[in-house]
Amino acid sequence: METPLSPLEFARRARSLYADRVAVVDGDLRLTYAQFFERCDRWSHVLAGWGVRHGDRVAYIAPNTHAQLESFYAVPQLGAVVVPLNYRLTADDFAYMIDHSGARVVCVHGDYLATVDKIRDRCDQVARWVALEDARDGWEDYEALLAAAPARCATPPMSESDLLTINYTSGTTSRPKGVMITHRNAWVNAVGTLLHHPMAVGEPYLWTLPMFHANGWTFVWIVTAVGGTHVCLRKVEPAAIFDLIGREKIGTLCCAPTVLIGIANAPAELRARAPRGVRVLTAGAPPAAATIERIEDELGWNVLHVYGLTETAPFITVCEPRAEHAALSAAERARIKARQGVELITSGELRVVDEDLRDVPRDGQTIGEIVVRGNVVMAGYFNDRAATDTAFAGGYFHSGDSAVVHADGYVEIRDRIKDVIISGGENISSIEVEAVLLRHPAVQEVAVVGLPHEKWGEAPHAFVVLRPGAAVTFEELRAFAREHLAGFKAPQGATFLPELPKTATGKIQKYVLRGGRAAISTQ
Repeated sequence: METPLSPLEFARRARSLYADRVAVVDGDLRLTYAQFFERCDRWSHVLAGWGVRHGDRVAYIAPNTHAQLESFYAVPQLGAVVVPLNYRLTADDFAYMIDHSGARVVCVHGDYLATVDKIRDRCDQVARWVALEDARDGWEDYEALLAAAPARCATPPMSESDLLTINYTSGTTSRPKGVMITHRNAWVNAVGTLLHHPMAVGEPYLWTLPMFHANGWTFVWIVTAVGGTHVCLRKVEPAAIFDLIGREKIGTLCCAPTVLIGIANAPAELRARAPRGVRVLTAGAPPAAATIERIEDELGWNVLHVYGLTETAPFITVCEPRAEHAALSAAERARIKARQGVELITSGELRVVDEDLRDVPRDGQTIGEIVVRGNVVMAGYFNDRAATDTAFAGGYFHSGDSAVVHADGYVEIRDRIKDVIISGGENISSIEVEAVLLRHPAVQEVAVVGLPHEKWGEAPHAFVVLRPGAAVTFEELRAFAREHLAGFKAPQGATFLPELPKTATGKIQKYVLRGGRAAISTQ
């Protein structure tokens, strides 16, 4: 009686229960679940007619649109594999990932057709190039193909261990790696997320998070599981976020801390009319307690911090709220909420270990690496056995994140292992320094990295984005830091920038700051 654990089960159920509910809002377009799944079936029929079969890859380059959302149903119900690519990458990046994944069909939003045209002759294995919008000569027209196709899809037998998606990592220090996520991985993450963050039937969800990023943290399937409404947002702008939250009665959204900062620092007139009670999941980088406090106190929203990686489908911890936290001050609650927290009920085993895979003590001080194993961990890196073996050394997936464990079992990341600053023999957490600087009223964003220092070998250097109209000197920032940190942790220098370099998912690119430091004016 066993059936495969797959997010396609959510679609089967939604077809039956929620046919007349609004599934998608994309600008002026509104689709019921019946209409949405009819479009998915039509696209599956087209792909099958082109010879796309079990295990074949179909790549997408698109922002958060209804067509991108359709890919997460139409492709896998054929047994094929979705390859959602970061649309903000370069033409060379696209060429590498399309070729590496072996994609047979590539679907591209109109905004990126010109970029992809530059590399089409380098992708010999691609049989079909499809324009999702604004088709031009040499491109198949997605909407025309759908209109001409019957709404029929023959779903082949599948296993829960079959590949569902291949998600490419950011590749900041090497070529991107293709993370292989199975149907089981995604189903377990989706169910675990709903256990810790229940959504009401029909709840509207705002797509502030890119769908390509770890499959939208599996919310591409989670929202459907509860018959919710996917409200698409093609470009993240504070005005559009606040407008849609009010107009569509949004209950939940997900965002990286950099988007959270943008919301917290939006113009006062936008924040003033924001409805209270919106629930926000944040992940992707450790959020600052000061940002959480501002979102919760000023907007009346509730922030839930989760942690994971693309390789873990993606969530492995949640900063689980507990009754005893309610008695704490707002600042203290925010400080705890900034921790990564405890294992999800479904995610599997998480440990913080030393180099010999021994657990570090629960003292909130001893640093180790987060390692995990469980049903959300990827099948491996696509066509990269060496990288897979390295990541799974000792029978656990190695995260590359250094952390401590507090007495209550809550894990707190101190840094990426490669970002720990070693100054005069002392280990300094860049995240700890950033959290302090973000409490300064003039600071909107900050990134701290280790830069060469004649005396200490390397020392903390702060790259700072100020709030509009604010001013502060390096000496004032350093004095502020020394009030809250040990003296050796205070920045030895600061660079003031209009913005920080980031990936498309909002992660700060610290390697850019290290490499480009000499070209930037500094104090």
